[in-house]
Amino acid sequence: MGDGRWKTGHGNPARMALWFALLITPGWIQPQPQPQPQHPAPARSSSSSRQQSARSLAVEETTFWSQSLGTHKRAMVWLPPSYAAEADRRYPVAYYLHGAFGDETNWLNIGRLATTLDSLAAAGSPEMIVVMPDGDDGFYTTWNFLGDYAGCRRNRPANAEPSDRYCVPWPHYDEYIARDLVAFIDGRYRSRADARHRGIAGLSMGGYGAITLALAYPDVFSAAASHSGMLAPALGGGRLPVPVGRFDLDSLRASYAPSLWALEAPVFGSDSTGWAARDPATMAARLKSRRPGAMPALMVDCGTEDFLLPHNRAFRDALGRLGVPFEYREHPGAHTWEYWRRHSATSAAWLARRLSVP
Repeated sequence: MGDGRWKTGHGNPARMALWFALLITPGWIQPQPQPQPQHPAPARSSSSSRQQSARSLAVEETTFWSQSLGTHKRAMVWLPPSYAAEADRRYPVAYYLHGAFGDETNWLNIGRLATTLDSLAAAGSPEMIVVMPDGDDGFYTTWNFLGDYAGCRRNRPANAEPSDRYCVPWPHYDEYIARDLVAFIDGRYRSRADARHRGIAGLSMGGYGAITLALAYPDVFSAAASHSGMLAPALGGGRLPVPVGRFDLDSLRASYAPSLWALEAPVFGSDSTGWAARDPATMAARLKSRRPGAMPALMVDCGTEDFLLPHNRAFRDALGRLGVPFEYREHPGAHTWEYWRRHSATSAAWLARRLSVP
C-alpha cells in the first residue's frame, strides 16, 4: 500500500523484485501509483475564504529524532478546528498508522483522513489531534533480527526516502511510537498527556501495530482500532494452507506473497517463540493475566472479501475465549483504500468519544 513512493525495505534491494511479484499474486492488492502530491494539501472548508484560510494550517509536517531507531523520522499532524483560536485548551491525541509499503502521507493523500476529520468536527464530534507517523515496513514492533544498516545505506533504492531516515540501525519500532513519538508530540503540541486521552488506530500492518502497541503499552494507549489488521500472523497469508496446531516455517513462507514475507521474516523470526511473542491474541492473554484492569478498549473491523478476514475472526474468537470486551464488525469490501476510506470515520468517531473523558 503506498502513494506512488513505494518503500522496498531495509537494506534489501531484492525486495523491489519481490514487490512486483504481487502484481501476479491472486488475492493481494495491486499497487496503484496515486496522482496525489507527496505532501498533502492542507485541509480546507468550502463555506468561506476566511474559513479556508483558518483551515490551511490544519496539517503540519514535523521531523523529530527517535532514539529507539537511531534516526530522524517524519510525522504528519492534523490539528482540530479550534486549536489555533483556543490557546489554553488541551486535546486528546489519536495516532493513525499506515500499512506495508506505505508512508506517513498515506492516510492524508489516499485515505482523505483530513477531510473526514474536518467533517466529524463540523458535525459536533469531540475534537482531537491526529498524528500519522512514518512506520517504514517495520510492523511497529521490535524485530527478531537486526536489519542490515550498512547494506541499506549502500543500496538504498532510488525512490526511497533519504538514507538517514530510511535506514534504521535499531529496529525498535514499538518503542519508537510509544515512547519517542508520543513524548515528542506531548512536548510540541497542547495534548492531554496521559493514556486516558490517547488512542491509536491503523490499517493492515498498521492495524496490527495499533492493537499490539495498545496491548504492550497500556500505560500509553487506552484504546485501539484496527481496520483489516494482520491480527493472527501465524495463520499465514492465504496462498497455501498452514498446518493447524504446529509451527511450520516453510508453510508460513509459502502462504504469504514473497514481498510480504520479505518484510515479515526479520520481524517475526524463524521459530515459534518469536511469532508467539508478537501474536496479538497471546499479548492480550498475557495482559489479562497480569494486569486485567489495564486492558485497552478495542475495536476491529474487516471486509468480507479481505484475505485477512481469517486473521480477524481468529482474533475475535480468541478475545471471546478470554472474556475481553471488544467491538467487532465485518463489512462488504476487500483489502483496499476504498474500504478504509469508507470506514475510517467510524474509528475516528469511536476514538474521539473514548478519549474525550474529563
